[in-house]
Amino acid sequence: MARRCELTGVGVLTGNNVSHANNRTRRRFLPNLQKKRIWVPEEGRWVTVTATASALKTLDKVGYTAMKKRLQK
Repeated sequence: MARRCELTGVGVLTGNNVSHANNRTRRRFLPNLQKKRIWVPEEGRWVTVTATASALKTLDKVGYTAMKKRLQK
């Protein structure tokens, strides 16, 4: 399973660990992914999504169908 948000498309970012001696080693910044079941009244069924915590907060505010429309743009 890819570490990518299904609603916003946010994925893994890369960067450096920087020590006190300014040594740089590569690292990964992983998104805060959560698995959530969402009731979609328009379809009359449950949908399981893997989304970031911030996307779930937006989902609570605007709804599933509006988030899918934003994704298509």
